[in-house]
Amino acid sequence: MMVIKEASNFHIPTAQSDFIESDYIKGITNRALAYIKAGFAVHLRGCSGTGKTSLAMHISEKLGRPVMLIHGDDELSTSDLIGGRCGFRVRKVMDNFIQSVLKTEEDMLQRWIDSRLTVACKYGYTLIYDEFTRSRPEANNILLPVLQEQILDLPIIRSEKEHYMKVHPQFTAIFTSNPEEYAGVYRSQDALRDRMITIDLDYFDKDTEVLITQSKSGLSLDDTKRIVNIVRDLRATGKCEFAPTVRGCIMIAKSINVLGIPVDAQNDMFCQICTEVLGSEITRSCNVDSQRPLKDHIYTLIQTYCRKGE
Repeated sequence: MMVIKEASNFHIPTAQSDFIESDYIKGITNRALAYIKAGFAVHLRGCSGTGKTSLAMHISEKLGRPVMLIHGDDELSTSDLIGGRCGFRVRKVMDNFIQSVLKTEEDMLQRWIDSRLTVACKYGYTLIYDEFTRSRPEANNILLPVLQEQILDLPIIRSEKEHYMKVHPQFTAIFTSNPEEYAGVYRSQDALRDRMITIDLDYFDKDTEVLITQSKSGLSLDDTKRIVNIVRDLRATGKCEFAPTVRGCIMIAKSINVLGIPVDAQNDMFCQICTEVLGSEITRSCNVDSQRPLKDHIYTLIQTYCRKGE
């Protein structure tokens, strides 16, 4: 029986109706569940658009335990992970047993609020630490004994007698990170990476991209395939500053479906949407001249895959 009344800010994972579980996804999920069953933390590592967070939530749903979600941030500290003092609790007792005598006692105690890591360790929840390398390594040091010795060190100022907590046997940790990020990202300490099993995520295979795009957009299968072909061929050129992902497929498909625009190379609005969506994905440069060759290539791909009647 799960006890969740005392915890706060948890999430009960539920199956996503539009989540696509292809053979590729099933393989990753099954391996991750096997590592977790063996007692290891799992680290999903991949560039933007490879489905790290969605996969982490999907794996947690298979585990069937409440989820505590933490997003890595430069400002995150150890106290943000385990908890800290939050205000005061005042107790006042007035004794007027004898009418002419008034006795007053006051106690002021600092309140301690457990944060998400402590709650997850205490109740055996699943901790999803999204983009953990965005947090400073010193803030993440508290995780070392949690993952290795199954013990959470707690500050002396915490009101409970014990200054450490034995981690619940059902506690699970899933981490995600993006190795290609260059801003606001730190190298994780070797000791932490040594305590988790890393699964490197690649771009989805074609069938998975088609299924995901169609599920998210509601577009027809044939039109979805045309859009996915454009994105995958653009990615295969290797000339993009940032390779386009399935997110680009979804953005194009959802936009044209909402607007009722046909997937047709002769439709100027369709061509414009493809160029804008993919142009914003593949480069951060605002230099028109540097963008022109790639945009010309996008237009060529549109003509190749989306000519009317094909």
